[in-house]
Amino acid sequence: MTDTNVEAAKRAAGQQAVADHFDANASYVGIGSGTTIVYVVEAIKERSTNPAIRFVPTGYQSRQVIINAGLTPLGFDSLPDGVMLDVAFDGADEVDSELNCIKGGGACLFQEKLVAERAKKFVCVADYRKRQDRLLTQWPTIPIEVAPLSQNKVAAALKTLGSTNPKLRTTLLDKSGPLKTDQDFYIIDAAFPTLLTRKDVQEGRGKGDGSDGTWEVNNIAKAIKSLTGVLEVGIFSGLNGLDAQALREKDGERSAVSGGQVPVAVYFGMQDGSVVVRTADGEH
Repeated sequence: MTDTNVEAAKRAAGQQAVADHFDANASYVGIGSGTTIVYVVEAIKERSTNPAIRFVPTGYQSRQVIINAGLTPLGFDSLPDGVMLDVAFDGADEVDSELNCIKGGGACLFQEKLVAERAKKFVCVADYRKRQDRLLTQWPTIPIEVAPLSQNKVAAALKTLGSTNPKLRTTLLDKSGPLKTDQDFYIIDAAFPTLLTRKDVQEGRGKGDGSDGTWEVNNIAKAIKSLTGVLEVGIFSGLNGLDAQALREKDGERSAVSGGQVPVAVYFGMQDGSVVVRTADGEH
C-alpha cells in the first residue's frame, strides 16, 4: 500500500465525516491535529458558506491549517463561558472496538483533550491502519505529557505500573534534546501490554486493574493521570458527547466530563476507497 493510497483513504474518511457531521449553521467547530485533519478542513472549506463560524484549533499546526484554508481561528481560552463547540473533528493513533482512542503521536494531546471535552460531539477521522479491536495492538505506546522536572519520577512510576520501557520523546535531531509541547512540557511514550476493553474484563480475560499484569483502558488512564507531574494522558475514554450532555442536563456541572470523551463515530478510510463507520452500535 503506497502513501498515495493512505492519503486517499484519509481524504475519503474526512469527506464523509464532514458530510455527516458539519453544520453550516454552527457557531464553533473544533479542529484537531495531524495529517488526516488537513482533509477535514479541506472538506469544510468546500461546504462552509458561513463566515461567522469560529474554528478552535488544538495547537499551532491545526491553527495554520485553519488560516491557510481562509477560515477564522479562535483560541480555546477565548471561548465564551458556558459555550460548547457544536462539533470537534480530530484524528487518532489507534481506536478500539469500544471507541476508546490513543492520541498524542503529534504531541498535542492536552489541547486535543480540552477541545474534545468542550464539544457536544467528537468525530474521529482516521485511516484503516488505526482500526483495531484493542488499544496498543499496532500503536506501541501511550503518550503522556509531563512536567520536565518530573520526568524521571514519572518514568519510574510508569515502570511500577507495568510499562516495559518508558522513553522521553526527543526531536528528530537528538542533539536538540527532548521534544517540547505547546505547554513547554515533555512527552513520555510508555509501552504497555495490549489494553483490555470493558467487555474483555466482563468476559474474564483479565482483571484489568494491573494486579495480574493486565490493564483496562479506563483504569490505566486514571492510574497514569494520578501520578504527580502528569499533565495529561493520551487515552480518550469514558462517555461520548451526546451521553455526557444528557448527564449534564440531569445532574448539572457535577457531572463534568473527564477523560477526553470518546467519539460518537469514527470514520476509517479503507484501502479500497470505501469508508467504514464505527459507532457504539457497531460498524457499517
